[in-house]
Amino acid sequence: MSAVVMLAVSVAALVAGGIWLDIFIAAVVTVTLVEFVLLVLKATQGMATRIIAIAAGTAYIVLAGVFLTQLPTAMIVGVVGTVIAVDTFAYFFGRTIGGPKIAPAISPSKTWAGLLGGIVGASSWLAIFIYFAARQISGANTLGFEPAEIGMIVGIGAVLAVAAQAGDFLESWLKRKAGVKDSSNLIPGHGGFFDRTDGMIPVALIAGAVLGGA
Repeated sequence: MSAVVMLAVSVAALVAGGIWLDIFIAAVVTVTLVEFVLLVLKATQGMATRIIAIAAGTAYIVLAGVFLTQLPTAMIVGVVGTVIAVDTFAYFFGRTIGGPKIAPAISPSKTWAGLLGGIVGASSWLAIFIYFAARQISGANTLGFEPAEIGMIVGIGAVLAVAAQAGDFLESWLKRKAGVKDSSNLIPGHGGFFDRTDGMIPVALIAGAVLGGA
């Protein structure tokens, strides 16, 4: 039920667009930031360490939100879809293949097979997303990628998959330091907002930086 509600609210915000989408993003950023700060306070002792961590985390989280508000709605769908694909494929590859862990001391469930699955998922989603976006612009009805384009898609998929997993590892490390399982209990069965946005933040930063530069 929590997942259904989250999905419904997210889709409604995307469809509404404009100020409503900005308000939704701002709300998610605010709650995520509050959860991050509470984790830092539990995970650290020294005042200087806390100030530096909170300042860095604020820049990290808020800048991702600002970038999202500047992206076209279609690109936001692309970013969200990429992270969902990474998480989904990583989960199934990790559960099916198993194998060596990436960093068991930080996140015991993350495997190299899962990361491979994340790359496959991100690349597959990007290929589909690029195809439909290009078809919408050009009106073409055929699907075809040159070898160089396939390599580029896989390369971008790999970068975004690693970024999403890195964001997940960052939050996992912080939760371990804080001695908690979830960033909060605001979402029944799913933990906190930071638990849902940890992989989204670095991907949004990359998308915003690349598209902003372009």
